[in-house]
Amino acid sequence: QVQLVESGGGLVQAGGSLRLSCAASGRIFSINAMGWYRQAPGKQRELVATIYISGRTNYADSVKGRVTISRDNAKNTVYLQMNSLKPEDTGVYYCRAYGAGMDYWGKGILVTVSS
Repeated sequence: QVQLVESGGGLVQAGGSLRLSCAASGRIFSINAMGWYRQAPGKQRELVATIYISGRTNYADSVKGRVTISRDNAKNTVYLQMNSLKPEDTGVYYCRAYGAGMDYWGKGILVTVSS
């Protein structure tokens, strides 16, 4: 089992910044990648960013240049630094950890960007 706990969400004005954190615990040695996803009201959940065990990252086109995913291995934590936030970034953000035979999600955290 892997437990994921997200933090750092909240209300921010357009143009502002937020940093989300996802702390992992449990069988973290099985994790090959961690990612952030978001779900806006009335829309499907979508990928925001992924960081692989190799350190390689990938981003959704909609956030490239504004968002950075990073990790602190000592703290078993993955971060999502979001800058120049837009109202369309509003949604529930979920942390995901997956690897061979395992796939875990956090409960999600709300990010609201006001115009």
